[in-house]
Parts: sequence; C-alpha cells; structure tokens
Amino acid sequence: MRNHCLDLSANYSSIFASSKSNRRFSPSNLPNSGFFFRSANIFRAKPRLGSASSSTFLLCLTRKRPVTRVLKPVSELADATKAFSPEVVGKRTDLKKILILGAGPIVIGQACEFDYSGTQACKALREEGYEVILINSNPATIMTDPETANRTYIAPMTPELVEQVIEKERPDALLPTMGGQTALNLAVALAESGALERYGVELIGAKLDAINKAEDRELFKQAMKNIGLKTPPSGIGNTLDECFDIAERIGEFPLIIRPAFTLGGTGGGIAYNREEFESICKAGLAASRTSQVLVEKSLLGWKEYELEVMRDLADNVVIICSIENIDPMGVHTGDSITVAPAQTLTDREYQRLRDYSIAIIREIGVECGGSNVQFAVNPADGEVMIIEMNPRVSRSSALASKATGFPIAKMAAKLSVGYTLDQIPNDITRKTPASFEPSIDYVVTKIPRFAFEKFPGSQPLLTTQMKSVGESMALGRTFQESFQKALRSLECGFSGWGCAKIKELKWDWDQLKYSLRVPNPDRIHAIYAAMKKGMKVDEIHELSMVDKWFLTQLKELVDVEQYLMSGPLSEITKEDLYEVKKRGFSDKQIAFATKTTEEEVRTKRISLGVVPSYKRVDTCAAEFEAHTPYMYSSYDFECESAPNTKKKVLILGGGPNRIGQGIEFDYCCCHTSFALQDAGYETIMLNSNPETVSTDYDTSDRLYFEPLTIEDVLNVIDLEKPDGIIVQFGGQTPLKLALPIKHYLDKHKPMSLSGAGPVRIWGTSPDSIDAAEDRERFNAILNELKIEQPKGGIAKSEADALAIAKEIGYPVVVRPSYVLGGRAMEIVYDDSKLITYLENAVEVDPERPVLVDRYLSDAIEIDVDTLTDSYGNVVIGGIMEHIEQAGVHSGDSACMLPTQTIPASCLQTIRSWTTKLAKKLNVCGLMNCQYAITSSGDVFLLEANPRASRTVPFVSKAIGHPLAKYAALVMSGKSLKDLNFEKEVIPKHVSVKEAVFPFEKFQGCDVILGPEMRSTGEVMSISSEFPSAFAMAQIAAGQKLPLTGTVFLSLNDLTKPHLEKIAVSFLDLGFKIVATSGTAHFLELKGIPVERVLKLHEGRPHAADMVANGQIHLMLITSSGDALDQKDGRELRQMALAYKVPVITTVAGALATAEGIKSLKSSAIQMTALQDFFEVKDVSSLLV
Repeated sequence: MRNHCLDLSANYSSIFASSKSNRRFSPSNLPNSGFFFRSANIFRAKPRLGSASSSTFLLCLTRKRPVTRVLKPVSELADATKAFSPEVVGKRTDLKKILILGAGPIVIGQACEFDYSGTQACKALREEGYEVILINSNPATIMTDPETANRTYIAPMTPELVEQVIEKERPDALLPTMGGQTALNLAVALAESGALERYGVELIGAKLDAINKAEDRELFKQAMKNIGLKTPPSGIGNTLDECFDIAERIGEFPLIIRPAFTLGGTGGGIAYNREEFESICKAGLAASRTSQVLVEKSLLGWKEYELEVMRDLADNVVIICSIENIDPMGVHTGDSITVAPAQTLTDREYQRLRDYSIAIIREIGVECGGSNVQFAVNPADGEVMIIEMNPRVSRSSALASKATGFPIAKMAAKLSVGYTLDQIPNDITRKTPASFEPSIDYVVTKIPRFAFEKFPGSQPLLTTQMKSVGESMALGRTFQESFQKALRSLECGFSGWGCAKIKELKWDWDQLKYSLRVPNPDRIHAIYAAMKKGMKVDEIHELSMVDKWFLTQLKELVDVEQYLMSGPLSEITKEDLYEVKKRGFSDKQIAFATKTTEEEVRTKRISLGVVPSYKRVDTCAAEFEAHTPYMYSSYDFECESAPNTKKKVLILGGGPNRIGQGIEFDYCCCHTSFALQDAGYETIMLNSNPETVSTDYDTSDRLYFEPLTIEDVLNVIDLEKPDGIIVQFGGQTPLKLALPIKHYLDKHKPMSLSGAGPVRIWGTSPDSIDAAEDRERFNAILNELKIEQPKGGIAKSEADALAIAKEIGYPVVVRPSYVLGGRAMEIVYDDSKLITYLENAVEVDPERPVLVDRYLSDAIEIDVDTLTDSYGNVVIGGIMEHIEQAGVHSGDSACMLPTQTIPASCLQTIRSWTTKLAKKLNVCGLMNCQYAITSSGDVFLLEANPRASRTVPFVSKAIGHPLAKYAALVMSGKSLKDLNFEKEVIPKHVSVKEAVFPFEKFQGCDVILGPEMRSTGEVMSISSEFPSAFAMAQIAAGQKLPLTGTVFLSLNDLTKPHLEKIAVSFLDLGFKIVATSGTAHFLELKGIPVERVLKLHEGRPHAADMVANGQIHLMLITSSGDALDQKDGRELRQMALAYKVPVITTVAGALATAEGIKSLKSSAIQMTALQDFFEVKDVSSLLV
C-alpha cells in the first residue's frame, strides 16, 4: 500500500510550499519594515508579528510599506491652503437636537448596512447627550425602535414631509451621511429649497457643496482635474442628443453610462452598440435626480480598488481599509467578489492610491466623517483613473467596519459634532485613539448573493448597475481560507469552491468561455470547471481579466482537491489534514473528495486533534489586547477565544440577505441578544452577514463571524458549551440546522460550561418545528384539532401530482416543502402547466415532496403572530389583514393592523385555532399562522411556522410591544405574566405595511405579483384612519400616486365582476378612464363613461403610446396568464415601469389606492412620532 501523503517532489510541489506558488511574494522579497498607523498629525509604527507557512498569508503581509509620516499637504496634489481649519475643535455645545435621515426600505444597492450605520449614529450621539430625531420608513430596523432615538418618525421620506418634521421638532442640525443615497438626496433637496435655512438647521458631516461636488458628475470631474488626477474620457449629458454627441467624441464602444445622484448604479449600464446606448441613456436620465448622466470610455478589464477614508475637522485623515475587487472593471463593486486588504498592489501603487484618497477628500471638501473612493488601475502600465467618491457612509464602509473592527459610522457621527480622531477612544483596544489606523493580520473576502431566479425574463448578467440582494463575508488567515468560508456562507448549495458536482463541468468549451468572458453570478464556478478541464491560468486570465495572482491561488485549491481524491480518508495524516483545512476546505468538501460522509470526516479530524482555533479582530494586528471578543476561526495553533463559565446563550443568525429572508430576521436576533443581556445572560452571536446590526461588535457579548453550516456551528458549540442555543429567529437558515444540532447534542450530551446542565436548544423543539413543516405530520395534527385547510395532497411523483390536481380541481398551488419566501411556488391552471412546473422546479429540495393544494380564488389572506410561554399561555401578538388577495405571497402583499373588513366570527375562529395549534405543537416563543377567508366566510389555515416571521418588527411597532424580546425571555423560562403581556393588544390607530420591489433592476421581468416572493424590503406608516395610512405607505414605497388624470383599466374575466366598483371609485375622484376592448365593453354595458384604446397587437396608437406620451397616470392590469397577455400585457407593464407610471395588478390594491387618493385629496398628511402613539416599553424593568 502506498503512503498516502503529499508528494512535494512531484505533482504537488507547489501546493503547500511556502512561497513557490508566487515568487514575487517570497519571504526574502518582503520589505523589512513595519505597518504604519498614521493621520495627518498623528503617527505610530510597529513591527509585524510572526511569519506564515502559506504563500497566501505571506501575501497578507506584503501590505507592509515604508514608514513615512504624512503631514499636510499629503502630496503636491493637495493644496494646504484649501484645507478646512476651524478656530475651535472639540465637542460642540451649541447643538442640542440633531435630525438623522435613515435610508428607507431595503432595496438593491441600499440594504441593511444603513440600519447598522444609522443605529450606530443614534447611539453615539445620544451617548454624547444630544437629543436625536430620526426619520425612516423602514419598520424592520433596529434604528426605528422607539428606544433608539428620542423621537422616531416611521413615515414617508419626501422633502415636504421631512420639512414638516423640522418645523415641528426644530432640530439644530441635520446629519445626512448615515442613510445612503436616499438621505443625501433628501438633504440636498431640503437645502436647495431653502427649508434648512428657514428653520436654521445646519448640515453636519457633509456640507451641500461637498455633496454636490462628489455626486454631480461634472463638478466631480472638474475637482479631479483641479488636483491633477485622471478620470476616464467622458462627458456630461442632460439630454439624449447631448449623450450621443459625447459618444461621438469618445469615438468607440463600449461606453459606460453613470447617472448622477443615484444608488447602486440605478439607471446605468454598459452599452456595446447604439441601440443599447439609447436605451440605457433614457433610463439613466429618468433615474437621475438632476436628469444628468456621465457617458465615459469603458475601462473594462482594468483592476478596481476602493479605499475607505476618514477625516476630522482638524484635517487629520486616516485610511481605514483598502479593498480589491476580484472582478475587473465593468462589474458594480456591490456585485463583485472583494478582498481586504488589497492583495495585488505593490507598495508604491498602494501608497499612490493612499495619497490620492487624501487629496480627494480634501478637494471635495468632506469636512469630517467617512468617504469611499473608487479607483481603476490599468494592469498593463499601472495608470490610475478615479471612478467616483461617496461623501457618506456606504456599503463598503459597513464591509470595512466589519473587516477591521473599526466602527466607521460611530466615529463619523462623533466627528460630525466636533470631535477629532485623536479624541475618540478605540472601543476594542481601549488604549488607542481612532487616529490609530487599523492594521489586520488576516484576509477578508466578501461574496455577493443574487436572486435572478426570482425574476424570469431577466438576463443573469452583471454590469455597472447593482443586482445582488445580499452578501456574505468571511475572515481567514489566508485568502484561500476566507474565500472558501465566504462561499459556503452564501448558502447557495456550495460547501466551498469545488469538491462538488457543479453544472459547469458538463458545459462544452464554448459555453465555458462565454461564462468566463461575460460577467455573471456564477463566473467563479466557471473558473473552477475550466481549471478542472485543463485550461491554463493564462488563458483564463485572457478571457476573464481576473488577476493571475487570484487565479494561481484558486488553481492551488484545485490541486489540493486532486490530492484529496487520490486516496482514502484513512491515509490522510494529521499534518496534511491541517494544511487542507488551512486552505478553507470544509468537512463536507473533504467527504465528497474522499467518498465518505461529513460525519466520518469530522470524527477523523477530531480524533487527530485537528480543530479550529479562534482569533480576535482587534484593529491592530495583535499589538494591543482586544477587549471585545469578535472572533473568526482558522486552523492556526493559538486560540484567543477564552470562553468563560457565565450563563450564556448562542444565537444563530440568518446569514446573507436574500429575498424571503432579510433584515426582519436580523432584527429578531438583535432583540434576542438585547433582552437576554438584560436578563443576565452572556449572549453569543454567530452570523456571516457584514451588513447587519447583529454582526456589530457591541450588539452581543461575543461575536463569531462564521458560516452558518453544521460544521462551523458545532465547532462553536464544542468550544463555548452554552446553556442554550436559539434557532427560531434567523429564518430558515438556522431552522435547517435545528435537527442536526439536536442529534449531535443527544448523541454527545455536552455539559454547559456554566455547570447549569446539558447544552440544549431553547424554545420550540426541533421536532415540533419539523411537525409543522412535514405535511403528513401536520395534516394529522389539523385533523385531530378539527382545523380546516384547503384540499390538497402530497406528491412524490408526476403521476401523484396530476392525480391530486384532478381530484381537487384547478387552479392549484404547487410548492416544494421546506421553503422560505415562496421559493418555486406557483399557481397552475391545467395539466400541461403542472407538468412544466414539475420538470423545472421540483428539484428545489429533492429530499422533500411537492405539495399540491386547491387555490382559493378571491379569498382574503390573514397573518397572525402569536406568543406562547413554556407554561402553555398563548397571547395573540397581532392579526393582520392582507390587502392583496390570497395567492400573492404574504411578503409581497400590503397588510394592515388591526383588520378592517373581517367579520368578528372569522376573527374568533382564527384566535381559537391559533391558540389550539400553539398548544398542540408545544410552542415556546413565536409562531406565525396564515389563513384565508373566502367570500362566503369560510376560514382555512394555509400554513403555520413555529418561529419568528418577517412581520414581527411591523407588529411590534404597531402594538408597542417588542415581541422578539418577549419571545427570547419566554425561552429563558419567564412566563407571559412575568412580562405583563397577557392579552392581545388592538391599537386605536391603523398601521400599514407595504412591500418594495426591485423590478427596475431586472429588465425583461414581469411585475405581476404571485406566490413567489420578490420584494426586497418594506415600509410602514401609521395613521388614525386606513386610507391615509395606506396613502402614506404608497408614498414611502416610492409610488407617485396621481391626484388627477387618466386611469387605464384592463381586467381579466376572473376579476371583471369587481370592475364597476373600481371604475366608479376613480370616476368619483375626477379621473378619466381608458380601457381595452373587453374591459371597455363591460363598462359601457354598465353605463360608465370610458374611452377605448387599442391593445398592442391591434394597431396604433395603442395603450403603450399613451404611456410614452404621458397620457396615462395610473394603470390597473390583472393578468389573464394566456399567451397574448404574456406578450401584450407584459410589454405594457414593462413600459409603465420604464416611464414610472404606477401599476396595480390586483383588485384589492386598486380599491385601496382609490381610498388612499381620496384621503390625499381631502386632507394633508400629518407626521406623528412613534413615541406619541404609545409609551415606550422598557423590557429590562420587567426583569427586576
């Protein structure tokens, strides 16, 4: 038998060699100098600790640079005479009240990183004794909790309504840099309208001139020219003709179009020909607040870098972090895999970008706070171009904060009120000031997550317009380790890079080369397939323009995989297993390669003593002790975690944002941590999402930034041995881990370090969770309790499904079991559509069968959140009535609390069934139930989920009780009586939640709502009456409701019975009605005045012409689903989207819209703070 070890003399000579894989980074080539920490006036240096056995880790050390003190001016580029120099620097005492603008709903390009930054800002300013007023329309955020700010307005964010709040609250200053592009644009509008001057409100953090200079493409270009920095050849267009003139001057395609004052590249893109150029320019001019676009020469293939910069009022400047995009220019940085610190810059190149960043922040005039500067570097000759600068806290700021441990938003808030960097202490070291530049001795990788599958018809291609819906981040001692951990953190079915049956391996060379050449979400897997098939690094580089250093690192992973596949698991030595794990390979990957199971690999690994050690993020590469336990795993030898024997609870987070599992679940995890800390427990958070409040270093007592896989979770359980593990709050991600964790605990019976007993899962048992998810078990429970549900069945084959559909009758709802966000859920109307569904979507979860249920047409859907303690007491948290009918995913439907049209008898049935079910399932904590009520008044239970739901934050803010905190305390053993929450709260005011959709980002998709969730976020409004609350929610969601004009109606036969009521509602409001032939004929028979308009296939002028000419102001289109609608109706809906005409696709939505418009016409919107609706509950007072 051969010796199964690494043969370093033959094929694997470069795999674990310390420096052979890249001679440029050999130890002998490392500059003999220290890392630096410096600002304009403050300087510290230190030698770097340790060496490493891997070329990748050595690369991390190449960030060392010659130590030079940077004094004003930074370089000859910066003009010291322009530097801002106030007479007095220090905390401002003339300011008492500060207004913070939030970011509004979660949208692509602006996600929960702004909840993180806004929450930090509120906390930091209140710590300093300032009164904080907050405006944000997003209920699913920690920042809109009533205790975060002194006064909280959960309301639409328009200049007129914000001015109303300013008039009412009279703040001294406005901080606009914490709410992304939304807040920045609002601040500019308020300043330009004179509102800030009228009420004596000062802009702090960024002045109007600085915002305009950074955001206005023409001013920015001129500013860069002033300091001698290059921008790509370009021109500014305010009309389509001007854009074409610029294109002629530049002289060649492709061209980049970048609209001014937009977020996530909205409206922009890459044009390869005149037709695409015209289309993108039109969209960009429409998207820009100033109808301005930058048309610039494409730098496709250039390398892209970002630097996070901070400046204070004394003109000290520090660089927080450098970030490198693995994808070259042409892909929005939010859609690119990124690495920190930058890996492929020489010392000289890095120093040059650093100097440029400091010169730019001074020239733009950002007096204080954080900014993000983006660069393009030509890989051929090192030429540098400045792409753009964000004069605010950004997505990259959140990433840089989590990557380094340096709280950029918190520091920026303190700088905005006069502090200088050297006056603010570093929370992590407690010995260094904020002027001490972070230095890191690990590598950070961020990978975006996409949702193209939710938007059929859209092309899965990546350009300069951001399309990702979330991201995961991981830390490791090497690039390879952090990259593989980040990939498995994405939860897209990959346990790392490779060691799996990936679809790209079956592709031919033409397909593979196309996927390498054209940026797409799966390009990284195409690189793997190409390497496995034998393509050389040089050829992959030529096709993808990904830097050869990264490709060489990835090739080494393929070589390691080949080594693993060359022999049995039993022959891998301890030393070799360590080396494999150091490169980020998961147990599951090793099991695939060695044809064993994950459990066998884990057993072997632990028997050899190959276990992870945990390192602390300390901002200073171990020079000072870290006082905040913010940890990541590695296969190094020294463990810095130091777990203690306190009573403690491990909370499993939700992982990366995605459609169906977003910020609402992170909100619940944070509330769990806050409540249990108040109750005397040490809280431990485990999550992989860099955007969220849960991964802030001071949200929990201990933070593990780790993938949410069974391997990584069990590693932390083995180390910490907590008293309790909570899986109920992070959505489907931790729920899928509940049964494997339970099996592990039952088998090994670990005792908690506190000595209080065995480690156990708190709350509802995994078995009860499975009973609610497993259709056969759930049906038996409902039959026993005599709870009605729609007729249906469980299909394990195509024949089963067709038989069930025939028995219960079409239409039917089909979906796989164990899904979130309605993934692969569909309403089908005949056998052929059912067969098509089964062929395309049944593989979504192969271990579970497909559910086939009768679709209840025209039914009202109800959502119920309920709370149950371990003593069997059940309290309804809230009953919400959906505005869209059943069949539209609950996450995509608007809803109201309390209900407005539901008979008392139906509500009584719902309360009774919910209580019975919670008791039968032995729920401890939260449970969400969904019901449908037919037009005849029959109630049916659709589903029950014994966990936190996405409606928990909305209900909590609507009723004034923090349900997630109560649920966490109930799990710890408290009763609902202890918490003084013993009966359902029915508020006197009406709260409305509305969904926000990303359709404009996905050209070609349809806007029709259905059972698969497609919204990215939500807004909330509160008012005394439903119509005004609904109108406010629509405005907050970005719908521009017209008060006059023309309404276009086109209803299918199923919804025509409601047509008369809808038409009369709009006629009574003074609207004119136009309709296509069938709808118009129906109205004419009823004697309702209507103007006929042609369908698209009937000739010109048709309905789309009226949309393009601005003759239609509101559209109601219900889809018939036939082939003609798929063409005509879809095109018309897309046209409305392009021209920003509100489109309603449900009857109930149309009637509610009419009521909302009536409310807007009759009375002005009144802005009321959340604290005025009810007394703020202090949960900690209940624990005394």
